Amino acid sequence: MDALNGVVVIDTATLFAGPLAAAVLGDFGADVVKIEHPKGDPVRTHGQQKNGVPLWWKLISRNKRAVTLNLNDMEAQQIFRAIAAKADVVIESFRPGTLERWSLGPDVLLADNPGLVLARISGFGQFGPYKSRPGFGTLAEAMSGFAAMTGEPDGPPTLPPFGLADGIAGLAAAIAILSALRVKEHTGKGQVVDVALIEPILTILGAQPTWFDQLGFVQERRGNGSANNAPRNTYRTSDGKWAAVSTSAQNIAERVMRLVGHPEVIAEPWFRSGKERASHAAELDAMVGGWILERPLTEVIDAFEKAEAAVAPIYDIRDVMRDPQFQALDSITTVHDDELGDVRMQNVMFRLSETPGSIRWAGRPKGQDNVAFYTEMLNLTPSDLERLAAKGVI
Repeated sequence: MDALNGVVVIDTATLFAGPLAAAVLGDFGADVVKIEHPKGDPVRTHGQQKNGVPLWWKLISRNKRAVTLNLNDMEAQQIFRAIAAKADVVIESFRPGTLERWSLGPDVLLADNPGLVLARISGFGQFGPYKSRPGFGTLAEAMSGFAAMTGEPDGPPTLPPFGLADGIAGLAAAIAILSALRVKEHTGKGQVVDVALIEPILTILGAQPTWFDQLGFVQERRGNGSANNAPRNTYRTSDGKWAAVSTSAQNIAERVMRLVGHPEVIAEPWFRSGKERASHAAELDAMVGGWILERPLTEVIDAFEKAEAAVAPIYDIRDVMRDPQFQALDSITTVHDDELGDVRMQNVMFRLSETPGSIRWAGRPKGQDNVAFYTEMLNLTPSDLERLAAKGVI
């Protein structure tokens, strides 16, 4: 049996954080119903397509039934209320106040269904002076402090080229939903989950608030370097490729310096801790980088592995797809799709020994499950569905 077998999740969220949370739940057996506007979810227009088929949709909407509903319509709002009354989880990412304007706020939905877990994902949370602002991951990456500390010291703040804040918030939302479902098991009561994009990414930035509070310390941009250890950087090899080296542990740092022919620095007083080594980063980078630049990547990796020092090649997606470790883990797996045939995508992101999770199907065409879902959930007839479709409700 799947870990979340029998849990009904309604995903009305758009773009990435909410849909990712729903996808994680779906990977472990939840019955996830993706409700999108009849004109189509915005993710269907993001990224690359093949023969008009949106490829990002295949990943983010996997294991979800595809249903359409125009929540701007009053009749659709009543339909949604009836759906939520039978669900375990509703995930939404509308601007705060939108559900309330539709008479679908927590007071209404939880009165209908006291056991409902209502997960609300927004840029800045459900209260506070910024709650009504449009919120996207880029803004969270900027305001959290992430961008300010990312990039070269003499360069501009740098944003990630993918939805980092959304991804982190999606995983946080999945954890929060599972926590709320655990409470429901004991009490029978649901609750509201409030996830602001600006907070999960702030959490993973480490002890910066505490450092500032206690010491007035502000971490500045250091490129690929670290304030906590050195050598730590990316280094070019003789064949034009790149390797990343980390020395978070003292014994690893010592192994690296012996390997690159500079064991004498190990005896230096400043070499005894990561923080002190970081103050000599340029000196250590020159030693490590010079050694690596004289050798091709394969020789560098082999030498580091024999020395039991920490190194990794800098991969692009081509390298990821053919790496033997990723292949052994089946990290990129094959899913059969009715539109595209076999499709490669990220597998379930972790393994449970007894309930491992699975990808049962990739994202489906718009409205593919309308008839089956509305018939099953609300006992609507074919004539009902024809009328709703003609009206633009579904």
